[in-house]
Amino acid sequence: MPKKSIQDLANDELKGKRVLVRCDLNVPLDGKTITDDTRIRSSIPTIEFLKSKGAIVTVCSHLGRPKDGPEDKFSLGPCAEHMGKLLEQTVTLAPDCIGDEVAKIVGDASEGDVIMLENTRFYKEETKNDPEFGKKLAAPFEIFVNDAFGTAHRAHASTEGVTKYLSTSVSGFLLAKELEYLDGAVQNGKSPMAAIVGGSKVSSKITVLDALLDKCDKIIIGGGMVFTFLKAQGHNVGTSLVEDDFVATAKGVLEKAELLGKQVHLPSDIVIANAFSADAETQIVASDAIPDGWMGLDNGPNATAEHQEILSDCKTVIMNGPMGVFEFEKFNKGTFGIVKILADITDKGAITIIGGGDSVAACEQSGLASRMSHISTGGGASLELLEGKVLPGVAALADQ
Repeated sequence: MPKKSIQDLANDELKGKRVLVRCDLNVPLDGKTITDDTRIRSSIPTIEFLKSKGAIVTVCSHLGRPKDGPEDKFSLGPCAEHMGKLLEQTVTLAPDCIGDEVAKIVGDASEGDVIMLENTRFYKEETKNDPEFGKKLAAPFEIFVNDAFGTAHRAHASTEGVTKYLSTSVSGFLLAKELEYLDGAVQNGKSPMAAIVGGSKVSSKITVLDALLDKCDKIIIGGGMVFTFLKAQGHNVGTSLVEDDFVATAKGVLEKAELLGKQVHLPSDIVIANAFSADAETQIVASDAIPDGWMGLDNGPNATAEHQEILSDCKTVIMNGPMGVFEFEKFNKGTFGIVKILADITDKGAITIIGGGDSVAACEQSGLASRMSHISTGGGASLELLEGKVLPGVAALADQ
């Protein structure tokens, strides 16, 4: 059942109302300096919309993993200041996220004002989804908006608990867009549909691989997990990364694909190196001819050419994980190559979805991020949604 979003609320349902917005402001910091403001920028459209409707907006979020109560290095102060610059107005940082002082700041605010509560994880009760804490967090507000897709897979007080005390609980623009693309692709993506699953470990991707095998016509496997699959096929993999405990699992995936008549594509050639290093010696070999003492760190050029052919007729493509160690220049061609292919097929009308984590970083670094249909802001949440799991922070919102 689709979830209600802020766009489903009438003007009089928002004007003058005290709205609590759960954003994902868990940004990387160097001291007090924000090194990547993507998450803050992503939250602005929802806040601007609520302001334009005359709402009194209060933002809450976690930042980092404080161990025992408030820690200055995890204060949301830098986020409030930066959000103020983006909104071109003062964003008042409350000294806490619950209590009388917060209630007074919210109660005294005017339409169009923006307040930010201090880090919700300064309280252990947040991650335990403690009902009493959820009630205190919700107390000053009339409406709840969840716009934090990155934490929607967690049942925390600020993502799920507060909805029990605020009868109007809806999604913001960011969360709605994530659901539209990720959930939309999984439930009814246009065929032919392909999934590109990369990264170093089969163990962390096996559930999503299994789920995508049911939904997709073609699966491209890349990254370190390739070598567990090659070993499952009986090939020598030299000193490449292998999860021996998952060789049988990889074999099972290949057997299931055959049973379903689906195509699983492993790279035909590999860039190998004599060490895991940016300046290692390299050579390109067939994937079934990796010599002893060498490790695979990227797809070869033939594999990238094959990927172009495989993806050329696809209408929906989901990418989760890189094709190699793209952080090293010598081993970035496989990943950047497939990102370029995705940009080109997007231009021709395909829907391309980049599902969190390293894939997003690869798109950003290649300079092609803006050409994708959708870039997901959630790592774990993206994976769980692609696996077909119900996300607690989404399930708690009102149905349309």
